[in-house]
Amino acid sequence: MSGWKAKRFWKTATAEACEGGFTVRLDGRAVKTPAKAAFVMPTLAMAQAAAAERDAQQGLVKPDTMPVTRAVNSAIDKLVPQFDEVVGLLAAYGASDLLCYRATGPVELVARQAAGWDPILDWASDELGAPLIVTQGIVHVDQPAESVVRLRALTAAFTSFELAGFHDLVAISGSLILAFAVAKGRLSAPDAFALSRIDEHWQAELWGVDDDAAALESTKRQAMIEAAAFFALCG
Repeated sequence: MSGWKAKRFWKTATAEACEGGFTVRLDGRAVKTPAKAAFVMPTLAMAQAAAAERDAQQGLVKPDTMPVTRAVNSAIDKLVPQFDEVVGLLAAYGASDLLCYRATGPVELVARQAAGWDPILDWASDELGAPLIVTQGIVHVDQPAESVVRLRALTAAFTSFELAGFHDLVAISGSLILAFAVAKGRLSAPDAFALSRIDEHWQAELWGVDDDAAALESTKRQAMIEAAAFFALCG
């Protein structure tokens, strides 16, 4: 039984209005989440995207080719019952954000980090109302309490569906500020991902590109793009 895999059994997947929002029906039957909850989404665009993922399946169902469906399941089955816990987990990134910890050398890397990260931190201060302190090295620096509280409040203001996409933006980039920059339209997902990889790209320029590392980076980059696309479908 452990080798069993789901196969396509439906002819048509359709996005339809339902009580509380929109859902996907397979040959007229409503889809459920893995936890058997109603598969109800906030927007028609999201439901249409989820239906398209179902229609694209041929033979064996491949969950890794259905990022919208996975995010919806996560929002309903995990984030609704654990909302406050996830908000706290993500907001904690703001107290030790990637953009605040800078290299001590060489000069070229220090300059590259400043050129890429300083404008985003300035934006966070002006637009999010959350100025953060920059330090060199890896020793923890306490951030302004008001900024930490502000970033948590902004995170808590998301819906469960938005939080599903936002969670991946934070986890993949390692930066709450970069995730907000994508969510608020300041950066595209590819640009934010590139900014999160300044140190890694610097190392690759010095020592060469590792094929396995490059493949993993490509996978993460695509996941970041998918997370941003899902977040956009929420509104």
